[in-house]
Amino acid sequence: MDRRLWHKVAALSGVAALGLGSYGAHGFKPKNPSYKEVWHTASLYHLVHTAALLAAPITSRPNIFGGLLTTGIVAFSGTCYAVAYLEDRTYSRLAPIGGFAFIGAWASLLF
Repeated sequence: MDRRLWHKVAALSGVAALGLGSYGAHGFKPKNPSYKEVWHTASLYHLVHTAALLAAPITSRPNIFGGLLTTGIVAFSGTCYAVAYLEDRTYSRLAPIGGFAFIGAWASLLF
């Protein structure tokens, strides 16, 4: 697989992270204000791990690192966005899987 693919994935994820972060900061008005913080957490993890995706091509296992980061972004941040937007924590089941994917991605740099 072409290592530069991860730059394209990072670009798409970055566009989404900035768009969703902007919406969360300026347009998202939940009935329960605590969901604003959930959205903020999703945005923070989304943006930080998107920036890390830029390094995927220079890692020893770019597909493992990039794949796990992408899985983490979708599972953790995506779940948090859904929970905040719907104001319903029953949708939070995938968040721990995303968290473990993030941990796995960072741990993959050890090998």
